[in-house]
Amino acid sequence: MVPPAALFGVIPIWIPVYILAAISFGLQAYFLYTRVYSAIRLGKPHTRTGQFGKRLWQAVRIAFGQSKVLQSVSLKHGDVAGVFHSIIFYGFLSEVAGYVLLIAGDTVWPQFSETILTYNGAVALTWYLDIVGALLLLASIWGMVRRWVIKPHRLSFDLTRSVDAYLIPTLIIMLMVFSFLTEGMYIASGGAGPHAQAPIGRLLGGLYANAGVTGQAADLYHGISWWAHLLTILGFGVYIPLSKHMHLFAAPLNAFLRRTGPMGALEPIKDLETAEHFGAGRVQDLTQKELLDGFACAVCGRCTDACPAHISGKILSPMHIVENVKGYLLENAATIKAGKDPEHALIGGAIAEEALWDCLTCGACIQACPVAVEHVDTIVDMRRFLVMEQSKMPETAMNTLRSIEQRGHPWRGTVFGRLDWAKGLDVLTMAEAASLPADQRPDVLVWVGCTGALEQRSQAIPRSLVSIFKKAGVKFAILGEEESCTGDPARRMGNEYLFQTLAQQAILTLKRYNVTKIVTICPHCFNTMKNEYPDFGGKFEVLHYSQYVDDLIKSGRIKPIKTIDTTVAYHDSCYLGRHNGIYDQPRDIARAIPGLKLVEMGDRCRENGFCCGAGGGHMWIEESRGQRVNHVRTDQFLETDANTVASSCPFCLQMMTEGLSAKGKSDTKQAKDLLEILAESVQGDPANKPA
Repeated sequence: MVPPAALFGVIPIWIPVYILAAISFGLQAYFLYTRVYSAIRLGKPHTRTGQFGKRLWQAVRIAFGQSKVLQSVSLKHGDVAGVFHSIIFYGFLSEVAGYVLLIAGDTVWPQFSETILTYNGAVALTWYLDIVGALLLLASIWGMVRRWVIKPHRLSFDLTRSVDAYLIPTLIIMLMVFSFLTEGMYIASGGAGPHAQAPIGRLLGGLYANAGVTGQAADLYHGISWWAHLLTILGFGVYIPLSKHMHLFAAPLNAFLRRTGPMGALEPIKDLETAEHFGAGRVQDLTQKELLDGFACAVCGRCTDACPAHISGKILSPMHIVENVKGYLLENAATIKAGKDPEHALIGGAIAEEALWDCLTCGACIQACPVAVEHVDTIVDMRRFLVMEQSKMPETAMNTLRSIEQRGHPWRGTVFGRLDWAKGLDVLTMAEAASLPADQRPDVLVWVGCTGALEQRSQAIPRSLVSIFKKAGVKFAILGEEESCTGDPARRMGNEYLFQTLAQQAILTLKRYNVTKIVTICPHCFNTMKNEYPDFGGKFEVLHYSQYVDDLIKSGRIKPIKTIDTTVAYHDSCYLGRHNGIYDQPRDIARAIPGLKLVEMGDRCRENGFCCGAGGGHMWIEESRGQRVNHVRTDQFLETDANTVASSCPFCLQMMTEGLSAKGKSDTKQAKDLLEILAESVQGDPANKPA
């Protein structure tokens, strides 16, 4: 866009342009500081430091590479919103780069862009910006039609249909329209040079000339449309900090501060004995990263659309959790800064307690979010407040926590002891192994877990693992009666104190026996010991059985020989797959079994897998309303042609077993752990009958 002549024929064009730009940027900086920065500063300092290069790369990849925006694109299901958003994002960046040359530069020196780029380069730029502008215009119009006419589920919420939802695309449409008008009028007025080569501008210029709009009239309209475009873009800049499009600034920073390790690791409450507050009952108790999440949120609804709790009819909406925290923060920031308490509480006011307890901590929301929001951290911090400061929780959660505290496990009413599952298997304990010669001591500690040891159906899993390990000649042992809960359910339910107590006890026991390598049966134990115990000095080599057994198969130490003629749909455990990225090893185990046909559960697999309903303590917490999550997952399994649903998690095994029973399909369909199927193929005998 070629700038018009001097303002009023006297004032050089760059003077009002730079004055208006200074006012716009000044107002933008003012709103960024007073509305956003000062509000975020009310939170606790974040602990996300170090690994600068890795953080910078993930910020570039997520924010500028649009990697998470594009992850949900599905041509099969017609969901191409990510493509159109990327067009708008890259188009907007291109337009901004064009403004630096054509407005900031050419208003001071009309030949600036041509000199910098050369004549041919300037022609190429005008063509590029015209094409980008057309794509931006079409993408913005499509976005409005999609939101207001097509109305997909995730855009049906009030938050996604706010004033911002139509004002922002309207402003983009206005910018493109003014840009094309400016080009057309410049050409119609007799303008020449490289910027007169713009294809859309030439088309419009010809239409204006044919309509008689030439000379001074076209020159006047050129100036009007150019100034209208400038004022729109400068106004847009001021509006961004006041709108949901604050995510343009916040998302790159949020991606930079995103967790660099596995998704499943929660941050501990440090100095637990001296902490003034437990968890987050106030916005000041949330971290600055958790408050930044609200400003980074694009209000796209992807997190809520992916949430199993929401899909099954619960009130939880991860998007509303994050947005309501931001709304509460902005509404009460002045009061909090003045040292006063807000009139209404955060929890029970802006955030419903029921929604917090609906969460399965499965991470589907985090996986779906295009701007690196970490909803689970905020939810668990609020649970910590409810449990540790107010002793408010569902009765089933209270009973479970009491059982863990008193018995060392969550299974109230179990008739089994820690070693009952191993009867007749001649399994060595670490206490027994301590007296053996060094060359006979175990290489591996098998962490059985509460569920594998104490829940009757799940006892088949460790029995199968024992048969496989013995076949492979693995030297292993268990803790037996010395094993206790890792603390995973206590931590996810919000009792951080109980978790840390259990973690420290377990670490002391493991160190006493000089344990270096641990193989777990349960993905929840795996995640806790691998990713969270290091915060308390417990650094061990921790493997899930799927990793270890897959290596046994590939190294030839065991060989599945018996044909298992069945079709298996593999169910990804959230804490094995999404939280820790272990997808291939379980599938490789399944493929190694002769006769077994492996299928996926449609699109609900791997990163997009659907929770079994047991995460976040919900193995023991009753669901609040709607369908049971495991019944929804069971329906997804029943849509496949498989007759067996296989998992690598005792929680998932129980939930799928109950789901098949509830659906009346137990006679024709079955749920099994992969180890059960593999043991039968390796041994020719399941060797996994419950004790």
